[in-house]
Amino acid sequence: MEPIIRKETPRDYRAVETMTRNAFYNIYVPGCIEHYLVHTMRSHEDFIPELDFVLELDGQVIGNIMYTRAALLDEHGGRKEILTFGPLCIAPAYQRSGYGKRLMEYSFAQAVSMGYDAIVIFGDPANYISSGFRSCKKYGVCTEDGRYPSAMLVKELQPGAFSGKKWRYRGSAALEIDEAAAQQYDETLEPKIKCHQPSQETFYILSQSFLPDD
Repeated sequence: MEPIIRKETPRDYRAVETMTRNAFYNIYVPGCIEHYLVHTMRSHEDFIPELDFVLELDGQVIGNIMYTRAALLDEHGGRKEILTFGPLCIAPAYQRSGYGKRLMEYSFAQAVSMGYDAIVIFGDPANYISSGFRSCKKYGVCTEDGRYPSAMLVKELQPGAFSGKKWRYRGSAALEIDEAAAQQYDETLEPKIKCHQPSQETFYILSQSFLPDD
């Protein structure tokens, strides 16, 4: 059957959080916090419910994407409202099958219809370049402290969205995680074994890498 993309509803919450936990556990660190982020994000003022989608196949939720508001600040104090998303999640059994890209592209079209013209995310470039994301430095987008993380990626939803200016990215507080609270929440769920694996070192290297400021 063809997958269905639709808005997330409250009846999906537990399935989405369980799927997210299963998908991210031990990938970036021993355990994970992404399912707790999903759990808390929905109640934050920056969360955008109109851009909260699940991908359903044969009646089962196998994917989810959630967006929050973010901003870019230019050299003159101007502010540009943009988007960020994450976690983007596909159930482990369905990864590397094009479902994540399909979910992203559907959400991009909806974002454009709402008037948004740019997205900034943090992620592995290998997973996002084929969906039109580029290095933040190519568009003059840096962090608030003026650095260009290798993992910070940008996408123009409309040509010329970045206008050739230099921008500083300001993310949403919705993505700030209390790790102690996340750990307490995780302990209320079905026990899983935390362990070390090579992907965690890859994540560490990427997350600590920055492009030079010419």
